Amino acid sequence: MPRACLEALRGRRLYSRLSNLPARNQRTRVQMIPFFDMQAVQTALKPQLSEAFERVSRSGHMILGPELAAFEEEFARYCGVRFCIGVGNGLDALALTLRAWDIGPGDEVLVPSHTFIATWLAVSMVGATPVPVEIDEHYMLDPRCLAERITPRSAAVIPVHLYGQAAPMDEIREIASKAGLLVLEDAAQAHGAMYRERRCGSLGHAAAFSFYPTKNLGAMGDGGGIVTDDPALADKLKALRNYGSKAKYVHEVSGVNSRLDELQAAILRVKLPHLDDWNERRRAIARHYTSRLEGLEGIETPLIAPNNEHVFHLYVIRAREREKLMQFLASREIAGAIHYPVAAHMQGAFSMLGIPANDLPLARRAAEEVLSLPLWPQMRIEDADRVIEALHDFARR
Repeated sequence: MPRACLEALRGRRLYSRLSNLPARNQRTRVQMIPFFDMQAVQTALKPQLSEAFERVSRSGHMILGPELAAFEEEFARYCGVRFCIGVGNGLDALALTLRAWDIGPGDEVLVPSHTFIATWLAVSMVGATPVPVEIDEHYMLDPRCLAERITPRSAAVIPVHLYGQAAPMDEIREIASKAGLLVLEDAAQAHGAMYRERRCGSLGHAAAFSFYPTKNLGAMGDGGGIVTDDPALADKLKALRNYGSKAKYVHEVSGVNSRLDELQAAILRVKLPHLDDWNERRRAIARHYTSRLEGLEGIETPLIAPNNEHVFHLYVIRAREREKLMQFLASREIAGAIHYPVAAHMQGAFSMLGIPANDLPLARRAAEEVLSLPLWPQMRIEDADRVIEALHDFARR
C-alpha cells in the first residue's frame, strides 16, 4: 500500500481511539472534545424519545407498521416530493434504486471520484461499473468533467451532496438529460440542505438518504430512505425492500430484506421537527470556525458553492500537514476525523477497475489533506474556541 495511504490509515486509527475515550481525561482533568457527542444529541430529546419507545412497544407493530408509514409521509413532505420508502441503510437506498431502474451488468454509472465508498459499492452491488468523474473545488462531481466520461453504456449518474451542500445540479441535470441518464442523488449527508430554494432529495429522479446516528437526521441504529416523485419507482421499491413481496408470501420479484423498522421510524419522527433548527446551529458553529480560521497559514476553510444553503454535516478543512495536525489536536484532547483517507479508486475493493492512482489527482490530493473538525448541533462555542485556539497554536509552532 502507498505510504500516503498508510499514513492516512494511521490517522484514522488515531481518530478511532480518540472517539472511544471517556469524556474526561482522568490524568489531566481536561475535558475531551469528541468529534461528535452522541450523548448530547440524545439527551436533548430524552423525554420524547422515551415516549416514542413506549409507543412502539405498546403498539405491537415492529416492522412495516404505522410509525414507518407516518415517517415516510412526513419525510417525503419535508423533502418536497410525493414518496419516501424506508429501507435498512443508506447503501441499500442507493443500490435498490439502481436495481429498480434495471441497471446492472454491462451498464456504467458515473460517480464522483471523492466520496464515501458506499456510492461506488452501490454500483458494484448491482453488477454495474462505477466510472469516476473528477471533483471541483467544493469536492463535488465536476460537470465540466462529466460529459467526457459518458459512453453508450452509461445509464445513470450519482451526484453526491458531500459534507452538507448540494452538487451543481443544474449543470448535472442538463448534461444527464441530453445523454438520457437517470439522476440519483446521494443525499446521505445533506438532510435539509437547499439548492436554489429546493431541498436536496427533490433535485433528481430519486434520492437516497442515510439515517446513520451521526447524520443531521440520525436514528439510533442503521436506517435509510429513498425519496422520489415517481409512483412506479416507489411501488417497485416497496416490493424490493420486502423480499420482493407486495402481499404476504407472494413474491413477484427477487427482493431483499431491507426495511426501516418501527422503532427507528418513531425516533426519526421525533427528530425531524428539530432538523432545521439543528442545521442552523451547525451553520452558526461553522461560521464561527470560518471567521477565526480563514487565512490561517497551512489551513484552507470550506467553500460554499453558489446557490447552496449548506447544512454542515461536516466542517472539513484542508491541511498541508494533516497527520501532524491530528496528532497535535490529540495532544490537546481534541478528536478530528478524515472523510475520507483513501480515495475510492485506490481501495482494494475496486482494484479490478485498474485505475492508476494518479489518474484522479484531485481526489487523491483531497484524501491526503482533508480533515473534519468537531461539530454537532449542541456543541458549545467555548469548545469550538478550544479547537480554534489549538489550530492557531499549531500554525505558530
